[in-house]
Amino acid sequence: MNSTLMVFIDGIGIGEKDFEKNPFFKYNFKFLSEYFGDIPHLGNQVIWKENAVLFPVDPIMGVPNIPLSGTGQTSIFCGINAQQILGQHFGPHPHPDLKPLIEEKNIFKSFLDLGLKTTFVNAYPKPFFDYINSGRRRLSVTSLSALYAGLELRKFEELKNGDALSAEIDNNIWINKFSYDLVQIKPETAVDRLVSISKENHFTLFEYFLTDHLGHGRHKDQFDNWINTLDDFLFDLLKKSDSLEDFTLIICSDHGNFEDISIKMHTINPSLTMVAGKNHKLFFEKIKNLSDIKETILGHYR
Repeated sequence: MNSTLMVFIDGIGIGEKDFEKNPFFKYNFKFLSEYFGDIPHLGNQVIWKENAVLFPVDPIMGVPNIPLSGTGQTSIFCGINAQQILGQHFGPHPHPDLKPLIEEKNIFKSFLDLGLKTTFVNAYPKPFFDYINSGRRRLSVTSLSALYAGLELRKFEELKNGDALSAEIDNNIWINKFSYDLVQIKPETAVDRLVSISKENHFTLFEYFLTDHLGHGRHKDQFDNWINTLDDFLFDLLKKSDSLEDFTLIICSDHGNFEDISIKMHTINPSLTMVAGKNHKLFFEKIKNLSDIKETILGHYR
């Protein structure tokens, strides 16, 4: 099966080469320094490797001001310039006027309309289902897209059985905040599970949002733990993608934030994007702004 795996990471951009305010330099993330052999910055935004490429993507898209998640994620997952349609950047959740477009154009629905297999890997705890069952829909673009497409969101049972991933990768929050009976897993185990699920689908999505929390200055007590887990996860995932056939990995984001911890807000920096595997050159050539991502992925299935 020709499989595409998207790892969406909220709020990571390409920032300055500054060892104090840019964590990618300060903490020397190995998925950058070891896998790509370099750390991107505003003076060096494209890094090539034999089977992968790292490059910038425009999150502003002709609409001045600081980019926000609601419009940025709608642009990614629906293949539209949501910022321009709305006339502003909006977030963190999608604006009500964008919801009909999300229902019609989201990437899950587009894959299903082509008769292809698609899935959303993230598991959700019981409080989330209690929330949506109450009739409220102030949801992220990803979860809203999955629901609109008729996908069954994964629950505790799938997570415990290894058929899903927690948003924090290792189950730590499920165990310590929600008191679920789970084993904390290693990032390498999470990668194995994610790749296994991906091989059964044409398009698979995993969402990670803790970088945006850290960029906003929240949860400082978890900073080291979360970034080490993420770094190990991305490093192992990129390495594993090198050995997979008919497999493309795209790691992308909606806006900058985490790359500048000297401020507690989003940045106007380009979004950090990485592609490894079969179609990395094609993706680099075609993806210039957030709205290009969906159609580029779908393009090699049509």
